[in-house]
Amino acid sequence: MQRISLVRILAVVLAAGLVVPPAEGRDPIYGRKGMVVAQESLAAHVGIAVLKSGGNAVDAAVAVGFALAVTHPFAGNLGGGGFMLVRLADGRSSFIDFREAAPARASHDMYLDSNGAPTRDSIVGWRASGIPGTVRGLELAHKKFGSKAWAALLQPAIDLAAKGFPVSRWQMESWREYEGSLSKFAESKRIFLKGGAGYEWQEDFRQPELAGTLGRIAATGSRDFYEGETAKLIADAMAKNGGLITLDDLRGYRAMERTPLEGDYHGYHIITSPPPSSGGVGILQMAAMLDGSGYEAFGAGSAGEYHYLAEVMRRFYADRSSYLGDPGFVKNPIAGLLDPAYVHERRASIDPARATPSEQVSPGLAASHEGANTTHFSIVDGWGNCVALTYTLNNGYGSAVTVPGAGFLLNDEMDDFSAKPGTANMFGLVQGENNSIAPGKRPLSSMTPTIITKDGKPFLVLGAPGGATIISAVLQVLLDVIDFHMNVQDAVDFPRVHQQWKPDVLVVERGVSPDSVALLAKMGYTSREGVLAEVQAIEISEGWLEGAVDERGPGEAVGY
Repeated sequence: MQRISLVRILAVVLAAGLVVPPAEGRDPIYGRKGMVVAQESLAAHVGIAVLKSGGNAVDAAVAVGFALAVTHPFAGNLGGGGFMLVRLADGRSSFIDFREAAPARASHDMYLDSNGAPTRDSIVGWRASGIPGTVRGLELAHKKFGSKAWAALLQPAIDLAAKGFPVSRWQMESWREYEGSLSKFAESKRIFLKGGAGYEWQEDFRQPELAGTLGRIAATGSRDFYEGETAKLIADAMAKNGGLITLDDLRGYRAMERTPLEGDYHGYHIITSPPPSSGGVGILQMAAMLDGSGYEAFGAGSAGEYHYLAEVMRRFYADRSSYLGDPGFVKNPIAGLLDPAYVHERRASIDPARATPSEQVSPGLAASHEGANTTHFSIVDGWGNCVALTYTLNNGYGSAVTVPGAGFLLNDEMDDFSAKPGTANMFGLVQGENNSIAPGKRPLSSMTPTIITKDGKPFLVLGAPGGATIISAVLQVLLDVIDFHMNVQDAVDFPRVHQQWKPDVLVVERGVSPDSVALLAKMGYTSREGVLAEVQAIEISEGWLEGAVDERGPGEAVGY
C-alpha cells in the first residue's frame, strides 16, 4: 500500500511539469483524394501530380524517390538504399528491403587501424560505400504494385535534373555547411559547390550528368545501374580510387520483399519494419512496455511521461545493441524480444520515481534467445493505398563522393555496421557482433516506416530521417496521436526526448517545459538539448487526409 501511495503522490508532483500543445498550433494540410508529405517541396508536388493523373500511391512513391535524388541530394538518392512499407486498400501489406549491402571484398576489421581503433574510412571517401539498393528497390515496388509506365514516373526527375530548379535557402546553407567534405572530391566540388564558388539562393541548379543517368534508367530499368553504362562508371571509379564495389557486386545485388512486423496497441494495429531494420522491433517492444504502465496518466509533456519514455527506450536500445542484425546472417530473436513475459519483466524493472543508470541495464534475453541524414515521405491515394518510404545516404551527402560522369553521390552506409563491436558509430550507437561486417551483409538500420490501422482501415502513415533517433521519434508521434489525442500536426510538432542506453544522456528538445527538465534532473537524469528526427506523417480521419510536415527540417505536405 505504501508503494502505491508513493507512486500516486509522485504522479501529482510530476504532472506539475505538464505541457499541452499550444492553442494556436499549426493545422494539418487537408486533402480528400491524395496526400504526399516529403522533405522537399518540388518532389512532393511531383508525387501529387502522379496521383492526380490516376497513379496509385506506389507510382507516386517511385516518382518522388527519383525526384528527391535530384532536388534533395542531402539524402535523396540513387547511390543509397532504404525501405518501403506498402499497405494496399485490400488489406495486403508488403515491405521492400533495398538496404545497401557490403561488397565482396569487405572484411570484419577493415575499418580498424594498426592499433585496433576505428578509422574514418567508413564515413568519408570511396571505401565508405555499400552496394546501392535504391534503383532495384523502386523497380521491385513498381513491378509488384505500380500501375503507370516506368519511364513516365522518371520523367519529372529527368526534367528537374536537365532543366534545373532554383536553389532554396535551406539547400544553399546545407551545401555551405558540408563544404569541408564535399570539396575533398573534385566531382562533388564541381557539381554541388559550383567549383568552389558556391550557389546562391534562387540560382538555377542543373545536373546534366544525372539527367543522363536517369534517362538510361528510364529506358532500361535497373539493368543500366547494375549491369550497364552506369554500373561501369561506378566500378571503374571505384577501381581508380581504392574503393571496394565491383561490377560483380552490382550485378549480384537484389532488393527483397519481406513480411512486415505487426502488433496491437490500445485498439490500433501497427504494421512496421522487420530486420534489417531495428525500428519495428523497437516500436512494438517499447509500446508493449508502456502498455499497462499507466504512463499516460501523467499527461503529455510531463516529467512523468518523459521518464517512462526514456526508460523503455533505454531498455530497447540495450537489447538492440546485442541481438539484432541482417536476417540473412543472424537469427533475430524477435519472438523473445516481444514475448509478453519478457516485456513484463522489462517493464517491472522500471523504477517509477528514479532513472535507472544505463550501467545497470544490460541486454536482457536469456542466452538461449540475439543516419541522422536520411529522408522519409508518406503517401496516401484516393483508393486507400498507403506508402511509407525511408531511404538514405546515411551521413548528409553520404560519403561525399560523386560518381564521375553519372552525377550522383554514393552512400557511407558501411558506418552502420559495427566497425569494432562494442564501440559507437557516428550516431553514438553501440552495436554488437551480430552487426559486424561481412561480405553481402546488410547493416542494421534505424529506419522505421510505419503504418497504423484502426478497425481494418488505414489511420496513420509515418516515418522519419534522423539516425538513431528515428525510432524514438516515430514512437512518440504515434503515442501523441493515440494516447494523448493530438491531431497529427500537433503530434509532429510536440517536443520529444531520446535515450539510447549509451551514452547515458537524455536528449531533450527545446520546448520541453523547464519544470519537466528540472524534475527529470531530480530523478537522476543527465540531459542535454538537441533536435531529434523529423517525422513526416499522414492521418486518415473521417474521410479526410491530414498531412503533417515537420518544422525541424525542410519539406511540404501537399493534398488535393
